[in-house]
Amino acid sequence: MIQETRVRDLNVAPERSGAYVQYWMQASHRVRYNHALTYSIRLANERDLPVLIVFGLTDNYPEANERHYAFMLEGLRDVSISAKQRGIGFAVFRGSPDTVAIEQAKRAAVLVTDRGYLRIQRVWRDRVAKEAGCRVIEVESDAVVPVSVVSDKAEYAARTIRPKIHRSLSDYLKPLVETRPKVLYKDDVRGDLNIEDVDHLLRDLAIDRSVQRVDTYVGGEREGAWHLQRFIQTKLADYDGDRNDPNLDGVSNLSPYLHFGQISVLDIALKIQAACDDRTSEGVDAFLEELIVRRELSQNFCTFQPDYDRYSCLPDWAQQTLDKHRDDPREHVYDRDAFEQAETHDPYWNAAQTEMVAIGKMHSYMRMYWGKKILEWSDSPEEAFEMALYLNNKYELDGRDVNSYAGVAWCFGKHDRPWQERPIFGTVRYMNANGLKRKFDRDAYVAKVAAITGRSLTQQGQLF
Repeated sequence: MIQETRVRDLNVAPERSGAYVQYWMQASHRVRYNHALTYSIRLANERDLPVLIVFGLTDNYPEANERHYAFMLEGLRDVSISAKQRGIGFAVFRGSPDTVAIEQAKRAAVLVTDRGYLRIQRVWRDRVAKEAGCRVIEVESDAVVPVSVVSDKAEYAARTIRPKIHRSLSDYLKPLVETRPKVLYKDDVRGDLNIEDVDHLLRDLAIDRSVQRVDTYVGGEREGAWHLQRFIQTKLADYDGDRNDPNLDGVSNLSPYLHFGQISVLDIALKIQAACDDRTSEGVDAFLEELIVRRELSQNFCTFQPDYDRYSCLPDWAQQTLDKHRDDPREHVYDRDAFEQAETHDPYWNAAQTEMVAIGKMHSYMRMYWGKKILEWSDSPEEAFEMALYLNNKYELDGRDVNSYAGVAWCFGKHDRPWQERPIFGTVRYMNANGLKRKFDRDAYVAKVAAITGRSLTQQGQLF
């Protein structure tokens, strides 16, 4: 089912004849459970036209590096294989995504695209809508309940958005019936990049090489589906109790796949819901809260908060209390190199940073502690905010994501409330190493990261 509220005309261009219906794939890198692609196929079938998926691959996406590109290209390789099996065209061109979409739209009857929530994605879609020369339609495929249905303003916290989501949830937790194309694509348009040879293409791109790819996670629809199946079969029943212990592999590991749109959030939700029984019900409730409520709070944040990636996005109370305490003495202050190289006095923080740098993903509970300590150990809260985003976006496979921006802002008071007043933090929520001890065996976590990475973690310059 594709609800009308998922679909939005981005311009008022008239219908025209064309060689194909173009799906400009930008945010949703998948064939299965893709509302925008399915909508493209249905439009094409009505017009007796084939469908061509167009992807623009730029060498300089903001803050992206080899780690991100490798994971993305692995996913696009899956798209190429799946599209070919279904008789759908798939062409990858080197260039800015908006420019590529406009150029290939010259022969399109209509252009369909997916929805992105970040600033650069909105700018690209605005330009395509103005310059494509054909009708441009946006179909939202990476939210269970569309952002505009949930709210028309920036929500204060999870507690304010939760009832709004649940009010509409049953209307949107419905399977997407996929449609087969009537007219098969005949390879009339070929891209100028061979997406099937990921290693060669990765070497050929003029991208940031400062962070190397990892083999811990492989990109693509198939890998994402495997992680989901494994989570349901082996982790879901204990998820509520295990998710905050980084010594246990109790989380889904789906966030990189969600970031690149390689797996459908609706597909995940439906499969999790179908697995609900007396044994798994608590895990199902906890997981759907994270997957839907918390994730859509992040989408709301980036949609309605223009400065979502700046310190100014924080609520007034948080900025005021942090300003009041900006001159408080700090026992430890670290510069960028010390943070980046995990050379602080705190072995638990060092372990979290090392985990992220080495494998491209930090445990979700440790991300909170990690961000709070950057605030505590920086010269100013503004510096800390920039540092947390810089490190997260550089090393995390799911960095540069709506959840990344909301998660970092949460460490500084966004989507939270005032707590007990303390030095440096003011009334922003505080976390310390004793809190870790109450949750899990923190020294076992340090040992685990050291074993995985083969690196000795440092404590004030000494081997730990």
